[in-house]
Amino acid sequence: MTLKIETVAREEPRAIVNLKPMWASLTALLTLCAAARAYEQVYGWRAGLDSFAPEFQTYWLSILWTEIPLELVVGLSLVGYLWKTRTRDFSTLTPREELYRHIVVLQWLTLFGITFFFGASFFTEQDATWHMTVIRDTDFTPSHILEFYGSYPIFSIVVIGAFFYAKTRLPYFAKGFSLPFLILTIGPFMIIPNVGLNEWGHTFWFMEELFVAPLHWGFVFFGWMALGVFGVILQILDGLRRLLGEEGVRTLLNVGVI
Repeated sequence: MTLKIETVAREEPRAIVNLKPMWASLTALLTLCAAARAYEQVYGWRAGLDSFAPEFQTYWLSILWTEIPLELVVGLSLVGYLWKTRTRDFSTLTPREELYRHIVVLQWLTLFGITFFFGASFFTEQDATWHMTVIRDTDFTPSHILEFYGSYPIFSIVVIGAFFYAKTRLPYFAKGFSLPFLILTIGPFMIIPNVGLNEWGHTFWFMEELFVAPLHWGFVFFGWMALGVFGVILQILDGLRRLLGEEGVRTLLNVGVI
């Protein structure tokens, strides 16, 4: 009688904390922002002062007509992918996997915070400086093309991605709608429609580029909604507290996290 011994390859558990995707995304983001700022420094003065000049069409409007459909496709594709690959049965979700997904949401929020800084602070403030120096002859100025139609959609895509990731992969957020997460997502996104009001106002009223001007209050109102991130963090921390019971602590000990 012969006994057959079968060896089954043991699959190594996935690390609970994996920061490589976040660091790769941040590297790509910083590279893109540095390249955009360098491009503006070179071609802003050389080809961005007269919107009727042929070089303006070449160096600036070509960017505008490329980035808008590209951002729309990326945003819709991201939401579609997250929804299609959503978790349909949370009863099979292990505490280890749920803990991993909480960490991923925190990485999404970190990425959003940095993209929001570049959009709502860095490029916004340099835009005001640009318009205090150069009298605009079009709504699609070089700084607006990079700010309103570039950096604003980027942070909107990131925060929408964070919302749908949590909604489709964590049971706490999947069972309903988190009010702080809705505020965090809708507020910054609504800055983009507010751009239309801003451009309409500057077209019909000759105004200085003052941040305190009533026409700019919408940016402040919706921008402050980003503070909803603190409510989201509290909800995530509550989920971590629930997970880090006896089983969760044992899991972290086994993988050497603590």
